[in-house]
Amino acid sequence: MSTQGIKTVLHPVTDLAAAKAVYTALLGTEPQADAPYYVGYDAEGQHIGLVPNGAQQGMTGPVTYWHVGDIEAKLAEVTAAGGKVKDEPKDVGNGRLVATFTDPDGNVLGVLQDPQS
Repeated sequence: MSTQGIKTVLHPVTDLAAAKAVYTALLGTEPQADAPYYVGYDAEGQHIGLVPNGAQQGMTGPVTYWHVGDIEAKLAEVTAAGGKVKDEPKDVGNGRLVATFTDPDGNVLGVLQDPQS
């Protein structure tokens, strides 16, 4: 099963206000989601998210999310190929499911499934 490509990248940040200023300048747009627990931008077909205290949630760096049609099937494929599930699929709002897994070198990768229309 192929993916829809990398469309979402989440960055762990320690100072949300400082990071928001830099990413707003970089992307040239105001965030579409702006809350104390998450700031998200939609820029040119990609979603860029800032996760305050992401390190405490186990984020060691930016995490890229490949968009997929069936998150469970994709996780089964990658685990059969040697990946290990880190975070099981969870609903992060409005039916959007996210999960993470590690590759054989321990790199954290994400998969994201939007609700079926």
